[in-house]
Amino acid sequence: KKSQIEVREKQEVQPAEGEPTYAGRFFTPAADIYSSDEDITLVADMPGVNRESLEIDLRDGVLTLIGKVEALPEDYRALQTEYQLGGYLRKFNISDKIDSAGITATLRDGALTLVLPKAEEARPRKIAVQVG
Repeated sequence: KKSQIEVREKQEVQPAEGEPTYAGRFFTPAADIYSSDEDITLVADMPGVNRESLEIDLRDGVLTLIGKVEALPEDYRALQTEYQLGGYLRKFNISDKIDSAGITATLRDGALTLVLPKAEEARPRKIAVQVG
């Protein structure tokens, strides 16, 4: 039985009314979100983004990821294009059950990993049972 691989086209970000506009073309990065008792981990694909061109902002419960990709040099001419060049923009609503001061971010091999620790009151806890 052959495994099937899902191919997903890049989705260009369409600015919403009242949203600040950014120069250039932006795409929605694919993201996976995992949860454990201690934290939530978000992994977003952002190929071509480097640390200097990455902005991560948390404001009013909205986590915004902006990764800018540098344009090709002007003397390059396309022979074939299958990969649309542009930056990345994605927003996530973040619960107040997240300890925002403890959020960490790592960018490695085109993948941005954010670890969002859960606030103490949001973590499950074991309750000791008393006898007698």
